[in-house]
Amino acid sequence: MNRSAIKKLSFKKALTTITVLGLMSGAAAALDMAALERAMANPDRPAADKERDASRQAPAVLNFMGVEPGMTVLDINASAGWYTEVLSYAVGDSGKVYMQNRPGGRSAEAAAARAARLDNVQAWDDEVATLPANSVDYAMTALNFHDFHNSNPAAAQSLLKDTMKALKKGGILGIIDHEGTPGADNQSLHRIAFDEAVKAVLAAGYVLVGASDVLDNPADDHSVGPFDPSLGRNTDRIVLKFMKP
Repeated sequence: MNRSAIKKLSFKKALTTITVLGLMSGAAAALDMAALERAMANPDRPAADKERDASRQAPAVLNFMGVEPGMTVLDINASAGWYTEVLSYAVGDSGKVYMQNRPGGRSAEAAAARAARLDNVQAWDDEVATLPANSVDYAMTALNFHDFHNSNPAAAQSLLKDTMKALKKGGILGIIDHEGTPGADNQSLHRIAFDEAVKAVLAAGYVLVGASDVLDNPADDHSVGPFDPSLGRNTDRIVLKFMKP
């Protein structure tokens, strides 16, 4: 049995229980993945961003998450804003993207330049807790939840709860992260085990909606960090979808 099958069996009961909830809050308009791919190919987008498209599969990921035009979305700890820009295309002119970073981050200059270039992006250089309550349809943390959780699980719980306050009822939280092995030194490896990530988010009061294997990479055995040259920045990644009940 492959690892993806084991993952699905581990959470089969939870996934079955909340599938009905997911259908009840179903999207009115699906993401146009082809249109998003065309937008991502535009000449104004940095070439360095485009180099990561093949490994990140953002259209497929955001389609799985249920992102739609017109949504208000939140990119948590966005850094320079790779996902912020993709989200800005996905939600369109009628949508809004909060690009959240803590003040004084190392990517502050690049983030500010990106926000200035994208009309539907608002730089939010403050804690998630300061965002308007019940204002966000979709929030995500891409490749950084492990840093919060591994170094300080209590702080990670605070972040998750602050994010829940910002989300509307039925809003979605997406977690994308480098997958680790249970019991390994995942803090040093900049990874998090699948089960540990799920348990942490459930503990903050979210409901698990589903998991996708779109970013699975069986060639990654989780023994080295994500920047190891052998991986070509193409790690085996967790893709989890949660809902605010």
